[in-house]
Amino acid sequence: MNLCDRCPDTPFVTIMSRFNTDILCRKCEELEKAHPGYKEACEVELAEVRKGNLNYPGIGKPSDL
Repeated sequence: MNLCDRCPDTPFVTIMSRFNTDILCRKCEELEKAHPGYKEACEVELAEVRKGNLNYPGIGKPSDL
């Protein structure tokens, strides 16, 4: 049973993606953080949360990630 939605790893610690609702291992999280669109994804998510949208699904996973 893997817990990362993007690779076959079975991580001990997971985090949700900033681009969508994928659950990520630390390795995939680092790949996501290095993506050029990561800052925009974080800013849009923060704006949605400030508006009260706690079920924001993200801006979508980039095809090159």
